[in-house]
Amino acid sequence: MKKSAAKTAFLGLGSMGAPMAARLLDAGHPLTVWNRTEHKAAPLVAAGARLASGPADAVRDADVVVTMLSDPAAAHAVADAVVPALRPGTHWIDTSTVGPDTVHALAARLPEGVTLTDAPVMGSVDRAAAGTLWIVAGGCPLPEPVRTVLGTLGEITECGATGTGAALKLVLINAAIGGVALVSEALVLGRALDLPADLVRTELAKGPLAGAVARTFAEGSHFPISLAAKDVGLATAHASLPVLETVGTVLAAQPRPDTEDIGTLRLRLR
Repeated sequence: MKKSAAKTAFLGLGSMGAPMAARLLDAGHPLTVWNRTEHKAAPLVAAGARLASGPADAVRDADVVVTMLSDPAAAHAVADAVVPALRPGTHWIDTSTVGPDTVHALAARLPEGVTLTDAPVMGSVDRAAAGTLWIVAGGCPLPEPVRTVLGTLGEITECGATGTGAALKLVLINAAIGGVALVSEALVLGRALDLPADLVRTELAKGPLAGAVARTFAEGSHFPISLAAKDVGLATAHASLPVLETVGTVLAAQPRPDTEDIGTLRLRLR
């Protein structure tokens, strides 16, 4: 174990949080973990992490706290527990997609001497496991312990002041969601015109929607439709976005939003 590695607490061990925490553990960070459903922490504990009894216990001795939570409500609920336990000098990195308003509200709650870096990530579970996430970070310049932790997880883009990482993530993820929806409808149109599906897919992949085509058919990725709908809702709260509002309505109507990946829209749109 690296003696210089910051003592790190990781809260939120869902499909993204668990492989991110595993990357930090493999890199030699003394790691304490917590998750609302405790059994998800078992593989990390078996690999050497300490299981905290609750959020406050997880962060009490940490130099760096990393959170990966589902939505603003979850972020505020965890903050209720951890903020009183944060010591001066602690660095909190929130990698969740919660939008800039939530980031600013969390920052306003911090005790003196505690920093908050909003560092949401682009990339799914495959890139989280490989340590190749695309991280958009606000709260710059980044303190060195924060830079070290984030560098273990992927490539960092420093965006500016607190909240700018969260803001840029909304732009990027909604462009991706809209792209998947557009590719899905293009496939529907091709079918209606009696074109072979493979032909449509291949030709779409040669044009400006190539990245959206790749994500629509990606294997090894998991971005639940319910989280995509949440991200669309965060975006449309900030601007009039009629196309994305329609996409959000389509996402909300899907039958298994918590378990199915957004790529399944290609199979469901009619």
